[in-house]
Amino acid sequence: MAETVRWGVLATGGIAERFVTDLAELDGAEVVAVASRTEASARAFADRFGIARAYGGWDGLFADPEVDVVYVATPHHAHREAAGRALEAGKAVLCEKALTLNAREAEELVALARERGLFLMEAMWMYCNPLIRRIAELVRDGAIGEVRTVQADFGLVGPADPGHRLRDPAVGGGALLDLGVYPVSFAQLLLGEPDSVQAYARLSPEGVDLNTGMLLGWSDSGASALLSCSLEADTPLTASVTGTKGRIDVPRGFFFPERFTLLRHGAEPEEFTDSDDPHSLRHEAAEVMRCLRAGETESPLVPLDGSLAVMRTLDAVRDRVGVRYPQEAELTRV
Repeated sequence: MAETVRWGVLATGGIAERFVTDLAELDGAEVVAVASRTEASARAFADRFGIARAYGGWDGLFADPEVDVVYVATPHHAHREAAGRALEAGKAVLCEKALTLNAREAEELVALARERGLFLMEAMWMYCNPLIRRIAELVRDGAIGEVRTVQADFGLVGPADPGHRLRDPAVGGGALLDLGVYPVSFAQLLLGEPDSVQAYARLSPEGVDLNTGMLLGWSDSGASALLSCSLEADTPLTASVTGTKGRIDVPRGFFFPERFTLLRHGAEPEEFTDSDDPHSLRHEAAEVMRCLRAGETESPLVPLDGSLAVMRTLDAVRDRVGVRYPQEAELTRV
């Protein structure tokens, strides 16, 4: 891999705009092409960000010999097809979270990437945040003893319009895949995959989850995680990890923290801070570029087995609350 990593961006929505903006902060990163459903949309995006080539449709981007890695920023329902076609074209892929609609699709993508020996990573930018990495390190090193509970929430007052994508089951709408993936991923970063999943949700008339509570359990340690996500309520957006020797508290915006507090039993609170723009998506982009330059096909920060485990948990939550997407003939009970 050359020093400069050449990116192709698939889709032109808000998250794609943010990614390209943040990518400009990285040395050795160049966006060389963008694709959208229409050439007009792709051209407007390209003109705005100074991108050389704009494709109306996906095929041109996948066939572009100057694209090293494709960033998939489509809605959830298109992740499997878009990332799969990029891999089949020999491209490395960074795919937005949740990785796919369900675990079956995620397993297909991972199998394809591993079979082709190509790089694939879920864009779980939280895992690449310096302070989240520090929290995981402290927990692994036993700073708070054995973890017993994790609490995290992500709720906002979302769209009331039934026509919005977040209310549309055909594109993977609902709180879970957009917001719930963060608290679930946070808990599983620290505790691994749970062996017990309980959930309750309020569903919309369209059949997506508007407000979801989850209780995950780990029988070997007796640990539990109390998690929630909502499109109806502005929740605290905080997280807390409690162990036998202390606790870690993460304030509002736990998935892109600027600080957190470590409270060890019998010791003064320790404040950890980072001024390196925690909101930026460049941390995940930098990890992709590091992996590509090193010839790695999976990231140790966002491992594919971890993404698969999160998808299995999300499937289990949907099974418990009765959410099915139209593309799914049936969701295997887990």
